[in-house]
Amino acid sequence: MKNQLVASILYQIADLLDLKGEIFFKTRAYRMAAQTIEVLNEDIEIVSNENRLQEIPGIGDALAKKIFEIVKTGDLEYFEKLKKEIPKGLLDMLNISGLGPKKVSALYKNLKIKTIDELRKACIDGKLRELDGFGEITERNILRGIQLLKKTSGRALLNLASEDGINYIKYLEKNKKIDRLSIAGSLRRWKETIGDIDIIASSDFPDEVIEYFIKYKDVQQVLLKGSTKTSVVLYDDLQVDLRVVKDESFGAALQYFTGSKEHNVKMRSTAIKKGYKLNEYGLFKKGTDKYIVGKSEEDIYKKLGLSYIEPELRENRGEIEVAFKNKLPKLVKFNDIRGDLHVHSDWSDGFEKIESIAKYSKKIGYEYVGITDHSQSLKVARGLSEEKVLKKINEIDKLNKKIEDFKILSGTECDIKADGSLDYSEKILKKFDYVCAGIHTMFKMNSDDLTRRIIKAIENKYVTFIAHPTCRLIRTREPFELDMEKIYDKAKENNTYLEINSFPDRLDLNDIQSKTAKERGVKFIIGTDAHILNQLSFIKYGIATARRGWLSKKNILNTHSLKELEKIIGL
Repeated sequence: MKNQLVASILYQIADLLDLKGEIFFKTRAYRMAAQTIEVLNEDIEIVSNENRLQEIPGIGDALAKKIFEIVKTGDLEYFEKLKKEIPKGLLDMLNISGLGPKKVSALYKNLKIKTIDELRKACIDGKLRELDGFGEITERNILRGIQLLKKTSGRALLNLASEDGINYIKYLEKNKKIDRLSIAGSLRRWKETIGDIDIIASSDFPDEVIEYFIKYKDVQQVLLKGSTKTSVVLYDDLQVDLRVVKDESFGAALQYFTGSKEHNVKMRSTAIKKGYKLNEYGLFKKGTDKYIVGKSEEDIYKKLGLSYIEPELRENRGEIEVAFKNKLPKLVKFNDIRGDLHVHSDWSDGFEKIESIAKYSKKIGYEYVGITDHSQSLKVARGLSEEKVLKKINEIDKLNKKIEDFKILSGTECDIKADGSLDYSEKILKKFDYVCAGIHTMFKMNSDDLTRRIIKAIENKYVTFIAHPTCRLIRTREPFELDMEKIYDKAKENNTYLEINSFPDRLDLNDIQSKTAKERGVKFIIGTDAHILNQLSFIKYGIATARRGWLSKKNILNTHSLKELEKIIGL
């Protein structure tokens, strides 16, 4: 599939146009098209060949022609022309937290800075504070942003790695020489960023399986071709490693290569204490090397006196100790969600009509969907005036009479202003079925003020949940420095839910924060923040984050049926 190639080029065009100072709505069109194609559940090449590109939301004539060219040639003349106008290093600098296109352009024009290394040196030398709009604090923040970028470089966001892994597995499943097959590594544990993809296969014909593996259509380069391990690089630069083992060792190999390293160290230590030796080939009797078990992971955990530990929990965060007591939580399942409570429509910055969102949500098995368009002060996201809110609520009321066995809930993603007050009057707030409140502006307040700002919103009687509480963007913006314990305690005290935002570059709250919040009695919602229909599928990344945070179905608001939900939120 060329979906990732097309999306990558469109993202880069948006960045280049930002650097050129093009109007926001032009760059946004490219960025939203990239997001749409990135999660498209069809092969973009097939869509292009069948002349259906303009059926994709947000794709007009001009964009369709460009996408057609990328699909046919693997490149785009317009993109190559743009790249010649702007030094490549400036694009890289846009990935640094706190640096937008205007600041990058200023650095280039005034200090001739073209690379991240040059920028780092300029910050250390104190050269940025001489420029208008910069200063000593800006220099420190940029240096922190560079460190953050280095920490996550070479890693893909979970959704991209997940799609690659799923597609590769579908290809391998067609090979009859493979007995069993599974994703392993950090992708199986659903970590928020992935370094490479690990696949485990069992077969009596490893050579034939390896030959089949390297012939996958998206393989750009074969790095290593061995008797048991083979490594390739895909066209989106993600590395995929395949290990082929005997079927009697499949469970042991899967357990070993799923990790984490820290979990495995603890497992091997546990095995030694019980008179065994554990490795990727199986569990053996210490001293005699007699094979005990290894065909399944369940057998290994059971033999060591442990209840089965789900892959998402294998981070050495106490899971082994709890498994000994058979007290691991029953994790929320991927089919437990009954509706999405954080979705944007074309009333604000979404691309879909409310009716389309509702019908699609019903089709995928939901009982309800909550429409949470932005509030009035967020002009960049076409936030709704109070007058428009009333019109939207009226439309939702009409649609609810039209669509059977399903309910559209009228919500809002209401901006939390600098003082912690909300962006709508109480007169309007009480008309919503529920209120989601979030911060979207003025990110650079100090920790105490930001904490107070969120707590005041939590204490607002109309607020149901706080959206993306730390406002992080993975690889782009660091999370707020907040007093999370105070926030958790206030959320519990006020019966205010905290969101696990499923958008792949957010996953906010993250897994560790979710676990800590749960331990302090907080409850959650999982929302996608979807702006197009395909983004509703992002819910699985929020669920995975919740599972990594030890959350059960009972901890999450939107696992409840419509009838239960209405009672809980007072409809």
